[in-house]
Amino acid sequence: MSKATRATRMLEAAGIAFTVHGYDYDPDADAIGLQAAEALDEPPARVLKTLMAKVDGKPVLAILPSDRQVAMKKLAATLGGKSAEMMKPADAERMSGYKVGGISPFGQMKTLPAVIEEAALAEPYVYINGGQRGLQVRLDPQDAARVLAAKVTAIVA
Repeated sequence: MSKATRATRMLEAAGIAFTVHGYDYDPDADAIGLQAAEALDEPPARVLKTLMAKVDGKPVLAILPSDRQVAMKKLAATLGGKSAEMMKPADAERMSGYKVGGISPFGQMKTLPAVIEEAALAEPYVYINGGQRGLQVRLDPQDAARVLAAKVTAIVA
């Protein structure tokens, strides 16, 4: 497994301090984020998942703890929209340039509006996918929000 991805290169170029952590990715896991948290021996609140959604038909990123669900109405309202829906997996892969299970908010093909669940910023550090299945980056959640120019608000159900 390569530890250099578009995601890690973006973080390096932005001067963000992070560490890279590999784990045994299970493609059959019911919840990929929860499987990553268990493999990393971290609480699910600290292992964030990146969801690709659409708000009023436009692509966006929702970043939230792996044990929580996004509240679509809150996501839409945060970005000034009326409705939100999850992006189809094939569309998410094409848009991000990453495979499902390895979608990182960092180093995507296009810069998309991002929203991070505010509770994540209370953590001393978080893990976010590093752009490859079985690869996570550990970093300060404030740094993640800053480099993504993300809105920070409550988006969980």
